[in-house]
Amino acid sequence: MVTPVVVDPGAATTPEGVLDPDRVREWCRAVVTSPGAGTRVVLRPATGSRLAHVPVSAPDDVDSAVMRARLAGRLWARTPVAQRTAVLRRFHDLLLERCTQVLDLLQLETGKSRSAAYEEVADVAQSARYYAHRARRHLAARHPRGLVPGLTRVRVHRRPVGVVGVVAPFNYPLSLSVGDAVPALAAGNGVVVKPDPQTALSLLWAVSLAQEAGLPEGLVQVVVGDGDVGARLAERADHVVFTGSSAVGREVGATAGRRLVGATLELGGKNAAYVTEDVDPAVVAEGLVRACFSGTGQLCVSVERLVLHESVADEVLRELTVRVRALRLGGDLDYRADVGCLTGPHHLERVQRHVDQALSLGARVVTGAVHRPDVGPWFYEPTILADVPAGADVLAEETFGPVVTVHRVTDDVEAMQVVADTEFGLAVALWCRDVRRARRLAAAIDVGIVTVNDGYAAAWGSPGAPVGGVKASGLGRRHGREAVEAVTWTQTVAVQHGTFHGWGLARLYREPGHRWTAGFTRALRVMKAVRMP
Repeated sequence: MVTPVVVDPGAATTPEGVLDPDRVREWCRAVVTSPGAGTRVVLRPATGSRLAHVPVSAPDDVDSAVMRARLAGRLWARTPVAQRTAVLRRFHDLLLERCTQVLDLLQLETGKSRSAAYEEVADVAQSARYYAHRARRHLAARHPRGLVPGLTRVRVHRRPVGVVGVVAPFNYPLSLSVGDAVPALAAGNGVVVKPDPQTALSLLWAVSLAQEAGLPEGLVQVVVGDGDVGARLAERADHVVFTGSSAVGREVGATAGRRLVGATLELGGKNAAYVTEDVDPAVVAEGLVRACFSGTGQLCVSVERLVLHESVADEVLRELTVRVRALRLGGDLDYRADVGCLTGPHHLERVQRHVDQALSLGARVVTGAVHRPDVGPWFYEPTILADVPAGADVLAEETFGPVVTVHRVTDDVEAMQVVADTEFGLAVALWCRDVRRARRLAAAIDVGIVTVNDGYAAAWGSPGAPVGGVKASGLGRRHGREAVEAVTWTQTVAVQHGTFHGWGLARLYREPGHRWTAGFTRALRVMKAVRMP
């Protein structure tokens, strides 16, 4: 039985909860490290106080981690799928049973609100359940039609690539590490995960829980460090899953390309929400609050640009402003706060820089734009900016914080032009009563994810649906069948019957070339006539 994360259970409702150092040391034993690699101090974002020391890895430690995961993975790949998915089912149950523990941990590491932390728990539970039920189907051998029906029997098998490397960011340490490891494990791979040092404890907690659920020890390896450690993992894994900036993602993709291995890259976004003229402004405002400010805006699929039809813009903005100003900031380990804080000083600096530059160019503050050190060192009020002039960084770059800009349009054509005015192509949200119209608009947008009448949860929370971006937002997909296909390779086994009995193709090939080719041409025409694929 895992002990509670917080030393004093009563501390779970106060901002002064601290981690049990014995439990932290137990989790950190899973980190692959070596003498001299050192440790990293993890601060609690809500207070700026020291939270824990986490061991870090040297680049050479990645080689050891990959080797161990590969050895453990060979046995795991031979384990029946039913046994592998049974581990996922038990992990699902334990995760929900220990939910309070990991919610505390997620809040302590990231500074996000408890509701935002719960999104991660629900997401990973959904993923575990989905692959527990669907992995067998996704991995089952296919039987396509052979060269000569009845004589040629073909099976296409899916084999695990070997070791999947997951380079996870700081902002959603459970969803973007465990969530990517689950399909890789279901497919029979070993996994090496490199979390951000700031949020490594959530992953280490989950690894401990997975082993309690029956995951073989050594199958999931953890290396902790900065870019050099992630780069070494990209050079050693048989498939790399990376979530982060477009600039670094291009380097990871280039490394994978040189090695001729696969890469799943979810990169930056400058996501827009388009609100049409036929909506209820109050209903839309409720949804936009969640779409823009959940997770303090530190979410790759959150909305950073509001595109409002001019006939409803004033009313939508009025309803939204009232709700945003009512949001409660806080860092306690409970549900009282609606919005948490940014995870570190460099994230706060980026937000402030974008806002200050926009204001210097003539932008207007609708609400927010205030640093709140009275709440905690890295709290920033949810911010809406209007009349932002062209050239402002906040229009082009990913802010990755609680800041949105407002754009007014006259019709769908202008709206789609504004939505498309970015190098990114991750997600767009449409609020529109006419679903057929919304589907037509979706077909005109080059993004990987479109939600209608919701922020992002409807798409991200559907575990069978692939999610990911295009253009500078990446390539490949997580979730769904696609995530399993990415970490497997196909092997085609074609059996030709009759070879040793003198009939079938063997007999055909004994004919002179002009006769067997003429006969085969007739057969091709017959197959087309009967619509045989």
